[in-house]
Amino acid sequence: MRNVTIIGAGSFGTALATVLDTAGNNVQIWAREEEVVNSINSTHINPAYLSDLKLPETIKAYSDLEQCLRSQDMVLFATPSHTLREIAAKIKPCLDGHEILVTVSKGIENDTFKTMSQILIEVMEGVTYEDNIGVLYGPSHAEEVATLKPTTVVAAAYSTRTARMIQEAFLTPMFRVYINNDVIGVEIGGSVKNIMAIAAGVIDGAELGDNAKAALITRGLHEMKRMGAVMGAHPDTFSGLTGMGDLIVTCTSKHSRNRHVGQQIGQGKSLDEIIKSMNMVAEGVKTTKSVYDWAVKSGIDMPITKAVYRVLFENEDPKDALNTLMTRDPKDEIII
Repeated sequence: MRNVTIIGAGSFGTALATVLDTAGNNVQIWAREEEVVNSINSTHINPAYLSDLKLPETIKAYSDLEQCLRSQDMVLFATPSHTLREIAAKIKPCLDGHEILVTVSKGIENDTFKTMSQILIEVMEGVTYEDNIGVLYGPSHAEEVATLKPTTVVAAAYSTRTARMIQEAFLTPMFRVYINNDVIGVEIGGSVKNIMAIAAGVIDGAELGDNAKAALITRGLHEMKRMGAVMGAHPDTFSGLTGMGDLIVTCTSKHSRNRHVGQQIGQGKSLDEIIKSMNMVAEGVKTTKSVYDWAVKSGIDMPITKAVYRVLFENEDPKDALNTLMTRDPKDEIII
């Protein structure tokens, strides 16, 4: 049995608490809100997320970081990507360096273009080694994970030992975990797919059809590979669960927050009013800015990302963005 603390009581953190408990771990959740902590401890329900899920009575919640991190073997970061650096800095003084640090946050940090594991490596310098840091990514909507529907994900880490420890901690009959040592490839796939999901939602909202959706998913995969090639990722990673697998589920599922954002835009709503109406974070919005800025700086052609950026941040009409994509110069599909 491992002692595992989950940082963040959002939908995915809550869902993974049930997985970790089922796998035989001693699980604690840290939440900012006292009402969430009190509710989990007294009624075993998270009133803010997945409120129809009854958590195991063995799961305890805390609002005090120091108390929550005593004698822990593994710390799981399930916070929005844009808050990871801040939260990690607060946690750092509470660690002694032996803990395995895992992040399920997906995104590329604005301005620095760092992935989530790279942020942890930077923030935790002097306390832990990068060999103790890993990620857990893959096609895994919280709503299905929470109800123990069959799910398959990838544990990627900077050491095989750490990846196997993550695999063992999460493995259950309904939550299958594969190992991958291509951390950067796994993180790029899990982040860029959220941009494509926004585009897929626009297609759904504007009723542009299944042909357009299939083209988007396929060409979106090419953009992942282009970014991955520059960042040193292995190309096969993008044919796996955190590439094509995550791309398919995020672009097609009713549970996808990013697809929801795009769908509302396709129906004529503004980004501001969509964000205000949501109680969950759509990671693809901030990731779009990061990846677009990175592509411009790196001189890499990512036309779908560029189109989504212009729709989100320059108020371009989605139909105009589509027309730009469809009327680009003719090209070969694959350059050999």
